[in-house]
Amino acid sequence: MVDKKELLKWSKKYDKDQGWWVQKENELGAKFRRNKVLTRDDLAQIVEWKFKDGSEEKKKRVLAAIAQNDEATVARISGQVFNVPSNDDAYRLNSLTMLNGVSPVLASIILAFFDPKQYGVFDAQVWKALLGNEPPNLFAPQNYLKLLAALRKTASKNNLDARTVEKAFFKKKLDESR
Repeated sequence: MVDKKELLKWSKKYDKDQGWWVQKENELGAKFRRNKVLTRDDLAQIVEWKFKDGSEEKKKRVLAAIAQNDEATVARISGQVFNVPSNDDAYRLNSLTMLNGVSPVLASIILAFFDPKQYGVFDAQVWKALLGNEPPNLFAPQNYLKLLAALRKTASKNNLDARTVEKAFFKKKLDESR
C-alpha cells in the first residue's frame, strides 16, 4: 500500500499536470459550496470537465440529456443534496441520479467538487488500485459506495481528504499505464 508521502506526491503531480481540470474543479466547487445549489449550466460544466479529452459523441448525448432537466428541478434536487445534514451518501447519490443525464460517475464528480474532504470521483483506475478487479456493472451506485468507503479509510489513515487520495491513485495508475 502507498504511504502518505507517496499519496501527496501523486496528488501534487495530478494538480500540476491537470491544470485546466484543477482550475475548473476549484471554481465549480467554490460555487457549489457558496450557493448550495446547482444550475443546469453547472451540470453542463461538469460534463465538459468529465469529457474534456473524451468522446465527443458521448459528451453530446449527456449534454442533450442534461438539457432536458428544468432549472427548478435541478435547483430543488441539488439543494436537498447539498443541504442534507448528515453524510447520507446513498441519499445524495440516488437524488443526483434522478436528474436526466446524471450517472453515478457524474454524481460522484458533483459530490467530490462540493465536499472534497468526504468524496472522490468514481473511476475504474481508482477502483483497481484500492479494491482490485472491477465487478461486472462497475458504475452501479452501490459500487461507488464501496469505493467511497475504501477511499475514506485510506484518507482517514493518512489524515488526508478523500479527493486527495483518489487523485493520487488516479494519477499513479494513469502514469503507470503509459
